[in-house]
Amino acid sequence: MSKIKEELALLLAESRALFFADGLTLKDGRPSPYFVNFGLFRTGRLASELGRIMADFLVATQTTDGFDVLVGPSYKGSALAVAACSALWSRHGTDKAFDYDRKEAKSHGEASSTATSFVTGALADGSRVLIIDDVATTMDTKFDILGKLTGEATARGHSYVLAGVTLYLDREQTTAVYDGDRHVVPGVKGQDAIRNFRLKTGLEVQTVTGIREVIAFLSAEKVPVLQNGAMAPLTRDTVDALEAYLEVYGV
Repeated sequence: MSKIKEELALLLAESRALFFADGLTLKDGRPSPYFVNFGLFRTGRLASELGRIMADFLVATQTTDGFDVLVGPSYKGSALAVAACSALWSRHGTDKAFDYDRKEAKSHGEASSTATSFVTGALADGSRVLIIDDVATTMDTKFDILGKLTGEATARGHSYVLAGVTLYLDREQTTAVYDGDRHVVPGVKGQDAIRNFRLKTGLEVQTVTGIREVIAFLSAEKVPVLQNGAMAPLTRDTVDALEAYLEVYGV
């Protein structure tokens, strides 16, 4: 693993954002042996470290040359966009704008004449937009923010250039499969979520790292990870549970 990937893996473990527990359920209704909650990066130091990792990644991959505005889907993506832009400036002298969406459009103040679904006003006609978010699971949040960007452009008579999507972590799993009553069908592999997003949107998706790399590194280095409420190096049972899960739902 590269240094950036190792730093993210260590930060996920230290912050307890990555944890394993019995009985976890994903938003789409499927079971999961683990969860990743970027909302737990809730101190100044942790948020700063997270922003630094993304800033270093964007510079290392030369992604900074291709966007003007970093857009993070609310809620978690908004904090990620701020942290990454702050670190781009403080560490690399690169000043990028950021924006994030509202849950309800604003139609007063500066938005009196044209309602806006975004907060900072950084989106201008011709803006090159890079979407940033925490985790790739189903990519539904990314589809949603694309819809909001399209709506914003239409309302303002703008045209935005979509530069792609950059994520911290890929869960490396497929989408859920539902029956006719929209109930999740357990044990059935769906579509590759990121590949499906690429095919539907034509946008490139890059991730800092994937869950397999993270677990392999943390396991080899015997880094303490939260497992059923206790911090300890990953057990064989925990790693086996993840591997069995990815056999069913992984890409």
